[in-house]
Amino acid sequence: MALLEEPIKKALELKNYVNGEWVKSASSQMISIVNPATQQTIARVPMSTEQEVDDAIAAAKEAFPDWRRTPPLARARHLLRLIDLLEENFEQLSRIQTMEHGKTIDESRGETRRGIEMVETAAGIPSLMMGYNLEDIASGIDEYVVYQPLGVFCHIAPFNFPFMVPLWFSPFALATGNTFVVKPSPRDPISQFKLAELMDEAGIPPGVYNVINGGNEVSQRLLEHPDIKGVTFVGSTPVGRDVIYRKCGETGKRVIAQCGAKNFMVVMPDCDLQKTIAALMTSFFGNTGQRCLSGANLLIVGKDDAFCKKFLDAFVNAAANIKIGYGLDDSVQMGPMQSPDGVTRALGYIEKGIKEGAELLLDGRKPRIIGGCPAECFVGPTVFAGVKPEMTICREEIFGPVASVLRARDLDEAIAICNGSAFGNGDAIFTSSGKSAREFQYRVESGNVGINIGITAPMAFFPFGGMKDSFFGVLHGQGRDAVRFFTESKVVIQRWF
Repeated sequence: MALLEEPIKKALELKNYVNGEWVKSASSQMISIVNPATQQTIARVPMSTEQEVDDAIAAAKEAFPDWRRTPPLARARHLLRLIDLLEENFEQLSRIQTMEHGKTIDESRGETRRGIEMVETAAGIPSLMMGYNLEDIASGIDEYVVYQPLGVFCHIAPFNFPFMVPLWFSPFALATGNTFVVKPSPRDPISQFKLAELMDEAGIPPGVYNVINGGNEVSQRLLEHPDIKGVTFVGSTPVGRDVIYRKCGETGKRVIAQCGAKNFMVVMPDCDLQKTIAALMTSFFGNTGQRCLSGANLLIVGKDDAFCKKFLDAFVNAAANIKIGYGLDDSVQMGPMQSPDGVTRALGYIEKGIKEGAELLLDGRKPRIIGGCPAECFVGPTVFAGVKPEMTICREEIFGPVASVLRARDLDEAIAICNGSAFGNGDAIFTSSGKSAREFQYRVESGNVGINIGITAPMAFFPFGGMKDSFFGVLHGQGRDAVRFFTESKVVIQRWF
């Protein structure tokens, strides 16, 4: 494994980053961070105390007035410096993600690039934060709107994109003049540890950006603290809806809760078979299926059994030939799940699929792993056929490399099946028909829609959509929505005598 250029040579002892300083936690509770591919401990992270959370929030609150008065162009210069540092450390950051999460190095590089794009977009804040005005709303009276920051915001991060997802929010919060507290996932917090180092090097003033490690207790304190103005969250629907969204409503906080998914990939008979299969491999099995934009349900449209068989044979054959192993090996196409818990969850759903009568065409329960990695966190691509909309594997989020294949007579039935899902995150259609594509995008109840695109991930300058049980809030992350979320409109009406 040493030949794979691991940037973490020995186990790290992670600290909190508060008020511009690295602070050792007083907590006696530590969690080991294990490389899911090698099962080697690569870090230990503290479960911070309530007082440490309060200290981080207090530092952010104290830093807010001066940061708010810093001109937007000056705030943007810090972000521009951060961009340079992220580029300089691009490969190290990517390899750390692979070591702590398990994704392939190509996937990690993509995550790093997307994170940098968020900072690049937020650096345009002098234009993005502009208000608007109108002279003479009445005789001699003018009116205008300015956007002003509110104070301290926080992010409660997921494990599946440990580097990128916090950057959906923090650059926009900082650029608009707010201060920020990040709570990384305790499963893979090293990326945020490294990002905080670069924030510090970029000259972000003390207290403006803080990282506090911990688990549910830390999250609960962030949700309850009166000085937190708003919460951003990415994670499961039960937590997002029943904990985050509800608690923010009770405490009067702004909230973006981007949650679970069960995305449909709709395949029409007129699709480009070869290019569609390639896109679907990445959609269903990229990031080992641990992605809220992963394909989950493959919905083949039409009554032509010959086309269905041809397409399904090609899909299964491509999935069966995916190389599985340690993601730092450039030849590997799919890494491990992030944790044994994820493996247990995925295997449980495979058993449910069999029990409910679905046909197991490709069994990933005993994958062939190249490179001699321990098997604890590995599940191979799995494909079920004959799946019905009412089956558990069709309805519930598996968050693993399991594809459920359904049939629909026509596009109307396909759209009805998609819209029957409780989720609405990222559905897609594969077709050469503009009419079918427009009908699908017009009628499907999904916040992100793909046309011959398997991963419907919006760029940084567009909002990350979501509907139904996939999103709770009003404004989304990224782009103009994020700028509006992190600011309040102040309306000024003036007359001079």
